[in-house]
Amino acid sequence: MSTCWLVTGADGMLARDVTARIAADGERGAALGRAALDITGPDDVRAALAAHRPDVVVNCAAWNDVDGAETHEEAAHAANATGPRVLAEACKESGAVLLHVSTDYVFAGDAHEPYPEDASTAPRGAYARSKAAGERAVLELLPETGHVVRTAWLYGAGGRNFVRTMIGLEAARETVDVVDDQRGQPTWSADLADLLLRLGRGALDGSVPPGIQHGTSSGETTWYGLTREIFRLLGADPDRVRPTTSAAFERPAPRPAYSVLGHERLRTSGIEPIREWREALGEAFPEIVRAHRESRATGP
Repeated sequence: MSTCWLVTGADGMLARDVTARIAADGERGAALGRAALDITGPDDVRAALAAHRPDVVVNCAAWNDVDGAETHEEAAHAANATGPRVLAEACKESGAVLLHVSTDYVFAGDAHEPYPEDASTAPRGAYARSKAAGERAVLELLPETGHVVRTAWLYGAGGRNFVRTMIGLEAARETVDVVDDQRGQPTWSADLADLLLRLGRGALDGSVPPGIQHGTSSGETTWYGLTREIFRLLGADPDRVRPTTSAAFERPAPRPAYSVLGHERLRTSGIEPIREWREALGEAFPEIVRAHRESRATGP
């Protein structure tokens, strides 16, 4: 019997890839955007679960405007903390597994080696606090069926992201200054979608225990290193990318200097971590370039 999935935040880049993967695997699923489902509404969430009867709920709905959260913390908290709590309460009633997507921002970003899944969180900034609160809600309410999947540096063809921005800047500027003092793991949304489905199936058959998993690519680099690779894939001179520091780009919200996440719990559950970031970027790149060019051709 195939798994039935319910995906929230259906208009977002990750949700689109999750939904596409469900369809490609021939399984049943429903994808609901905010117009169809406001995850902060308990009655609406219960009704959606009753209508679709999912085995697994994948929560991709979130407030992702990191800087905007500094001036709209209440709205960020509603989406990133209240919403996951409401979903967890409904999943507890229905018996569905909940996969909740979270972020590297829950950590302080001052480490020097990959953060293990059980490392202490120390969120900095309104966005980070809201995401940490959402994690706590899921883990507290669903100790047997709740899964928090942290990701970072997400990119893909279906939305605005760093890789698409750099593709545009390569065509528009002779040189590009990019920070070289923030380290992380560029992660293709399609690879994360694949991992989420593997985790959901493992949760149902009991091979993946509840709790926290890290859904990021293997390896690590800086934004500067990532941009050089983007230029190389474009056939452009990587030396046109110039390293700079975070201090040169003041932002309302603090950015983690170190966002590398470990994958030990995946391995102990028999789940292969996401592949090395360069390999994934190389495979994703033609689709991302095509989507970028199509959006420019149809834009205003």
